[in-house]
Amino acid sequence: MVYAIVRAGGRQEKVEVGTVVVLDRIAANKDGNIELAPVLLVDGDKITHDAKSLAKVTVTAEVLGDLRGPKIVIQKFKNKTGYKKRQGHRSELTRVKITGIK
Repeated sequence: MVYAIVRAGGRQEKVEVGTVVVLDRIAANKDGNIELAPVLLVDGDKITHDAKSLAKVTVTAEVLGDLRGPKIVIQKFKNKTGYKKRQGHRSELTRVKITGIK
């Protein structure tokens, strides 16, 4: 079983070939593919974690589409002062499918 831990969008995700992952918005190249930076590679019983060996490893993914996360509502209120503030936020996300770990 081969899997990798990749760094994407300020987080680390465990991925295998065929895994669909939702990441922070990433711009794809003209083919619609991206490369992710591996942090750890597990190939059966062999574990690779040093930077020199990981520089040779490529994790490729195909962009399936862009989407937006759920609405987050931020409300602030201070009693007896008349202060109210309401703010919202939706994260820009990208859905990718892992196509290869080499």
